[in-house]
Amino acid sequence: MIYQDKNQLQNGCAKIIELDGNDVRILDENRLQSELIDDLIYTAVFSPDQATQEASRWLIRRAGAALGIISASIQSVYEAMGRGELKGFTVPAINIRGITYDTAQAVFRAIIKGQAGPVIFEIARSEIGYTAQKPLEYTCAVTAAAIKTGYHGPIFLQGDHFQINARKFAADAAKETQAVKNLIWEAIEAGFYNIDIDTSTLVDLAKATTKEQQKTNYSLAAELTTMIRDLEPEGITVSVGGEIGEVGGKNSTVEELQAFMEGYLEELKKGGESLKGISKISVQTGTTHGGVPLADGSVAKVKIDFAVLEKLSELARSQYGLAGAVQHGASTLPNEAFDNFPAMGTAEIHLATGFQNIIYDSPNFPGDLREKLYEYIKKEMKDEWKEKDTEEQFIYKTRKKGFGPFKLDMWNLPAETRNKLGAELEKQFSFLFEKLKVNSTQDVNKKYVRPIDVQIELPAALKG
Repeated sequence: MIYQDKNQLQNGCAKIIELDGNDVRILDENRLQSELIDDLIYTAVFSPDQATQEASRWLIRRAGAALGIISASIQSVYEAMGRGELKGFTVPAINIRGITYDTAQAVFRAIIKGQAGPVIFEIARSEIGYTAQKPLEYTCAVTAAAIKTGYHGPIFLQGDHFQINARKFAADAAKETQAVKNLIWEAIEAGFYNIDIDTSTLVDLAKATTKEQQKTNYSLAAELTTMIRDLEPEGITVSVGGEIGEVGGKNSTVEELQAFMEGYLEELKKGGESLKGISKISVQTGTTHGGVPLADGSVAKVKIDFAVLEKLSELARSQYGLAGAVQHGASTLPNEAFDNFPAMGTAEIHLATGFQNIIYDSPNFPGDLREKLYEYIKKEMKDEWKEKDTEEQFIYKTRKKGFGPFKLDMWNLPAETRNKLGAELEKQFSFLFEKLKVNSTQDVNKKYVRPIDVQIELPAALKG
């Protein structure tokens, strides 16, 4: 049910949760989990009444906090990795583009089943646009999924690729930088306490020295880090990531990592105070976001340079105290590749398109909706169809942009369909958690993560 106004909302909450000053008290956790949370998250995403929508979002976040489901920074875990106290596993960072509430439930079921510890839920700047999911909505969907599945503990929300667009930066640097700053502010307000800055798009390989090539990258990364430190709530150190090589470009080198870090740390010191820097560094090792589609729409096998990944991870830890290197564009790799990431000391791995493919290619996904979506992108996004691409290649590369326009259709799929898709996704999440050695690491969260409950203002619809 989608509540249309605050009276419907208040009636729906009766005897399940109630206001307690500027917070909530849970009266019936079983009914919250089995029925009310579904109505709250659908209202939070789709209610036509903005005040009711805002109230639902507040109730979800505060109900989650009452159950110990609190947004947290992974900073302390990554600092322990940098000191060599933690090793042997790679943290999965999962981008959820579609059917977010159900997909996040599949993640939490896999976490509970495998007793997994650190798992990140993330969304990139570009994804926020084409999936029509602003940070606060994403926070609420993940929190609601945690409540639904009975998960209790910290949740790690991350802004992935908060990226400077090189073309827009060249046209108006101040405007493009401000757009990313605004997004960072919005994300932190929504409980994203992990932010991956991506200014690697501004690396200029035409410059004479490696440090000159990286200068705009590290200078702007330092500027954005400083802003994050100003915005982070008291008691929370937001985990910040940097990037030295754009995914899909040439493989990263030791010299690039050193040049970036030296320049970045110098820039951070210019303010005269000691600021906490990045906790990890994203590098390029041969992958491409989404994989490389062949003429028939299948994905080409990619060869990752694991030697580069291992060398840069070790250098990041030993010289700079970082958790290690971060691998992007990995979800479409062959299954046999995933054992290598924890073995090579990879700190974090970003996974997205593979889960999208499970949804779209599943025999359980309605064929008529798939066809309707494909016809939409062929018509509305034909300008993105490159002359050399077959129809299959175009659809593979573009169908991610169907999640926004068809969001309501996907969320409203029959429960049986969503359950079957969720089971397929859960199977893949469980497989990845096992391969990345993140199963049986719940003690890591208990030992190193101390979530701080940041109070949020009571919305107008609930006052009085």
